[in-house]
Amino acid sequence: MFGKKPLTMTQRNRINGYMFLLPNILGFLAFILIPVFFSFGMSFVEWNGFGAFKFIGFDNYTKLLQDDNFIISFRNSIIFMLITVPITLFLALIVSVWLNSGIKWLKLFRTAVFLPYVTSTIAVAVVWQLIFNPTKGPVNTILMNLGMDNPPGWFASTSWALIAVSIVYIWNHIGYYMVLYLAGLQGIPDHLYEAADLDGAGIIHKFFHITLPSLSPVIFFTVIMGVINSFKVFDMIYVLTQGGPGRSTQVLVYTIYNTAFKQFDFGYASAMAYVLFLVILVITFIQFRAQKKWVNY
Repeated sequence: MFGKKPLTMTQRNRINGYMFLLPNILGFLAFILIPVFFSFGMSFVEWNGFGAFKFIGFDNYTKLLQDDNFIISFRNSIIFMLITVPITLFLALIVSVWLNSGIKWLKLFRTAVFLPYVTSTIAVAVVWQLIFNPTKGPVNTILMNLGMDNPPGWFASTSWALIAVSIVYIWNHIGYYMVLYLAGLQGIPDHLYEAADLDGAGIIHKFFHITLPSLSPVIFFTVIMGVINSFKVFDMIYVLTQGGPGRSTQVLVYTIYNTAFKQFDFGYASAMAYVLFLVILVITFIQFRAQKKWVNY
C-alpha cells in the first residue's frame, strides 16, 4: 500500500539504455571532455608537470608568434595538407570508380587497396624506409638505371623528406577514402545511368554530370576528414623521420608532443594545441559555408 509505484516498461527500457551508454559517457568525460577543458585552462599557465601552476595570461599565445619552431611546424603542416589531401582524395575516387565498374576479383582488389590503412605504422615505416633507401632502395635504383646521376635522398634529404612522407601517407590512406566513395557510388540509382545511356551520353559525360554531383555529399565529408587527418598526422612522422632531417618534416602535432613530453612545457604545448584547433575549426567552417554552392543533397 505504501510501497513505491513500479516502473513502467518504457521507464525500465530507458534506464537500461542509459546503463548501456554509461561506460561510453564516462570514458568520454574522463578522456576527452575533462582533458579538453583542463588543457584550455593550462594554456594560460606555465607548468612543467610537477610544480605549481604559474598564471601568465596570454603569454603562451603571444610567444607563438615569435617562435621559429612553431612557425616552421605550422608551415610544414599546411604544405603537408595541400599535398596529401587533394592527391589522396583524387586517387581514392579514381580507384573506387574503377572498382565499382564491375571488374573481376573485386573483393581481392578492394582488400589490397584497404590493407595499408589497417597495417601497423611501424611495419609501413620499415618497408618504406627500405624502398626509399638513398643507395640501395628500389626507387633510386630504377632512377639511376634511367640515367639520373643524383637521385633524391628522400627521408635523408631536407628537400625531399616531406614529399617522401607525403607519398607514404597517401599510399596509406587511399583505402579509407576508397571505401567511403564505394559506399556513395553504390547508392547512386541505376536509372540515372540508364537514362543517360538512352540519351547517348558517354563515360566522361556521365562521370561529371551524374557521378560527381551524386557523390558531392561524400566528397564534402572526405574533404573535411582529409584536412583534419592531415593536420593530426603524428605516428608516421614519429617512426619515419622524427621531424628531421633538420626540421623539414616537423609538423604541428609532433612539435606539440616534443614541447609537452620532452621539454615538459605543458602550458605552451596546450596553447599550440588550441591554435591547431582554431585553424581546423576555421577551415571546417569555411568548407561548411562553401558546400551550399556545390553539394547536392
